[in-house]
Parts: sequence; C-alpha cells; structure tokens
Amino acid sequence: MSELVLSAWSVVSPYGVGSEPFGAGIGAGASAVTELDRAAWPGPFDRCGLVPDFTAAEYVGKKGTRTMDRVTAIAVTAVGRLLASCGDGLTARPEEIGLVLGTGSGSVQSIMDFTRDSLVGERPYHVDPARFPNTVMNRAAGQSAIWHGIKGPNTTVAGGWLTGLLALSYAVRLHRGGHCERVLCGAAEEYSTQRAWLEWHGRAPEERETPLGEGAAVFLMETASAARDAGRTPLARVLATRFRAYAERADAQKALAECVGSALEKAGVAPESVRLVAPLGAGAELAALEDAGITDALGAAARPAWLRCRPLLGDTSAASNSLQLAAVLAAAGESGLAPGEAALVTGVDRDGTVGCAVLGGADRA
Repeated sequence: MSELVLSAWSVVSPYGVGSEPFGAGIGAGASAVTELDRAAWPGPFDRCGLVPDFTAAEYVGKKGTRTMDRVTAIAVTAVGRLLASCGDGLTARPEEIGLVLGTGSGSVQSIMDFTRDSLVGERPYHVDPARFPNTVMNRAAGQSAIWHGIKGPNTTVAGGWLTGLLALSYAVRLHRGGHCERVLCGAAEEYSTQRAWLEWHGRAPEERETPLGEGAAVFLMETASAARDAGRTPLARVLATRFRAYAERADAQKALAECVGSALEKAGVAPESVRLVAPLGAGAELAALEDAGITDALGAAARPAWLRCRPLLGDTSAASNSLQLAAVLAAAGESGLAPGEAALVTGVDRDGTVGCAVLGGADRA
C-alpha cells in the first residue's frame, strides 16, 4: 500500500477554471458541453466541452506566452492554481517536489501546424523555431515545472484514456523510490480542430456522436503526516492501482472485474465499503462492459454512488481519468473520504487495456 494521500487538487474544465465550478457542475449533473463557434473551431463536431473563454494570456500572463499552445497553458494554469492554494511553503524546497503529467500526444495542433509549415514553406527550414518546443510530448510538463519553479523529477505519461491512472501509479512509485518528498500528479488535454479530425477518423461510425472535451486535473500527493504538518487535510489515501490487458472486446468485462478484485484485495477493502465509483464510460459497448465488470467485482452487497463525467464533459481523452478522480474528491467534500470509506476509479480503453485505482479514507487524527 502507498503512504501517499491526496491533500489538494486543482481543475481546469469545461465548467470553468477552478475546483469550485467543477465541483458545482458535477454535483448538479449539469452538462458543460455547448455548441461550438464554427468560425473559430471548424471541424467535424458541432458541440464540445470547451474551457470557456480560456487563453494563455488571460490565465498565465501575457509575458512569455505568445507561442504557448493550448494544452500547455491549461496544464500551467492547473498546476499554478494548486500551488497557489497551498501557499509559499509548498515550494520552499522545489528540488523535493516531483511532477508527473499525463498527455495524449502533447499538442496535436502544434505538431501538425509545424509539420505543415515545413512542407508548404519556400524551404523546409523556414519554420518558426520558437514553436518547435511545442511539438514534443513533454512540453506541458516541462513548462509547468519551469513556470512555477518545480525542480524535482519531471515525467510525462501517455496512455490513451487510462493516462490519468497510469500517471497516478507512476507518481506513487516515484515517491516510493525516494525520488521526491511530494509529487504533483495529473493530466491535461486540449481541444483543437486537428485533434477533432483525428478522433473523427479514428472512431467507429456509431461512436462519432460523442463530443470531445478538454481540461486538466492536478493533485498534490504527500504523506498524511506531511499534509497535517502543513495544515492540509488528507482527502483520500491512494491504496492500490491495477492494470490488465484484453484481446477481444468481449473480454474487457472479465479483465476489469479481475483488475478491480485484485486492487480491492491488495488495498484490504471490502466491496461493500466502496462509497463512490467513477467509471470512464467510453462508448456504448465499452461502457456497458465496464459497468458489468465493476458490478461483478463489487457484488450485490455494494451500493455505491456512480459518478459519470463523460456525458457532462465530453471525451476528454488523456485527461479523463484525472477528471474522474477530481469528481470523486468533489463528491467526497472538503473533509474527503471518511475512515472506512473507499472510492473506485476505473477505465476501459479501446486499445485493449483496463485499469483502476482504489482510494480510501485517511486517518483524521
């Protein structure tokens, strides 16, 4: 089991910038998916879960952000708001803070725009060199650390819809290995016309009706004693993460049931103690298999509340699991999960992987 707890969190979502609008929106079950301005956002989708009125200049600052792409700005904003909520003491020893940030492919728009410029320009090297750093996958994580003075280990994780869970698992191992005292962990995703077209062509026809979304969620992970010493409330303890693979879609239900069962056993959590379940719910077929796998693992005695983010936010891709985790913390409230309570975050990816995380209430003494 991990000694780490989640003690602070920050969200940038289609509800707006900040944890408060996110918690209010999720709690009310209000959809944040709206009509797209087709002039500003051409592409195959008419609707999207877009962060309203978001620009790098507005939320990060005008200085040094001329070439900052959207996913980097979203990530820098989320990390900055989390650090600000914790006070200056958190970054007093910046070399002891790690950052693990999940992403899809970095900024698809930056990659495709830069490639296009190299092909249509008079010379292949007639491109804007200031925009080249936006084409690498770890741009958002690197800029978040540089912008906010974080000097510990810096890691980028990419794993499709399961990115947030993979990042959480990596962050636990990073701390367990003694590489940092505290670690910021989360994931970010942007909406762009380029990403929209890639998703459209990569989906089955019956899955094209689901609108896209964007956003980021970042969490502070530290020991319970460190959180209390700093005056922060341990909101949830990270008890276990598990992952499995499946070959055929029909096998996803069994794979997830085994995955959840293994995680609960490792965490020492009885299924009936699970208070909250936040499934990914990606696509009708996979969502049904995911629900069935969770039900198989928990059994008839469990009566959890289900938190479904995807219908409210759209397909937020790499940020999905992290936003699911944020929904759990929002539902748990300011005091977090109570001792003896547990929460489950799950995901079934279309590429043949399943994963889950079990969280438990931390001792409040």
